[in-house]
Amino acid sequence: MSEIELACSDFDAALDLLRGAGLRLDCIYPADEPYGAVLSKDGACVRLTSKPGAPAPISELPPFEPAFVFTPAGGGSGVGRAGMLYRDLIPSRLGGRYIASHISIREGGPVADWVHFHRIAVQALFVASGWVRVVYEDQGEPFVLSAGDLVLQPPGIRHQVLESSPGLEVIEFAAPALHATFADHEMSLPNGAVNAGRDFSGQHFLRHVAKETPWTAFHGVEAKESGLALATGGIADARVIRPGDASTIDFAAHDGELVFGFVLEGSAELTHGGSRQIGPADAFVIPPTDNWSLREMAGDFRLLRVTTSRLG
Repeated sequence: MSEIELACSDFDAALDLLRGAGLRLDCIYPADEPYGAVLSKDGACVRLTSKPGAPAPISELPPFEPAFVFTPAGGGSGVGRAGMLYRDLIPSRLGGRYIASHISIREGGPVADWVHFHRIAVQALFVASGWVRVVYEDQGEPFVLSAGDLVLQPPGIRHQVLESSPGLEVIEFAAPALHATFADHEMSLPNGAVNAGRDFSGQHFLRHVAKETPWTAFHGVEAKESGLALATGGIADARVIRPGDASTIDFAAHDGELVFGFVLEGSAELTHGGSRQIGPADAFVIPPTDNWSLREMAGDFRLLRVTTSRLG
């Protein structure tokens, strides 16, 4: 296959031009601010970039660089893959190890997505508000994820976003931070198969439905457990926390890597080397070696907390 390197100043315009000329999109990266793509037609391959010399996705995980990160609500969002809006929740990317994004679709309706997959160590999505209809390889017919629901997208699983409500908001986290979206031109979804227990590189597809999950005791407060730890083989875990009968929760140092929080509702005081008020759409990362606390949690406070093990 012959290969052409093509640099451009306007990535979206160049991509539209090439696709209009009949080239098919084979992969694009990164999802939140695309600047690289591979397209093909009749044995020819075009590598498109708007940032010559910028990193391309690699198969190895970059070294983890722990740091405290606080990302307040209200930051700007950029147009990402399939027209979705992305707000970066971990700008430092912790050395390129992790990405977390606040993804939104303002208008709703059909989504210009296609059947695709990712080569990642871990990737999960949590619906913060609204609903989205999705479909996954070997998981039957399309289904709707509503506010509070979570899915694990194990490595390599084919999937597609079909449509959403106006004002959809999703929190996504993945490792590594820089990974590609690969098109699968051969598969159509649903693919007529159901294999709920299928193994994808040691992980299993998970659909956590919030309304079917009770609140249970968690370190003196209450939480909705997602089942993510079991589905990932202990690689990651996620839960939504609320105050219950207590307004304070203390966290000891974490025996792993990522400690990520996203405020879904209400307010609280985050204590980590000082104190700060946190509210809806604020996000933070705590270095795993550090103790931290949530204090003065309002009655309506809800926090999405995500942790990962040592990924190697």
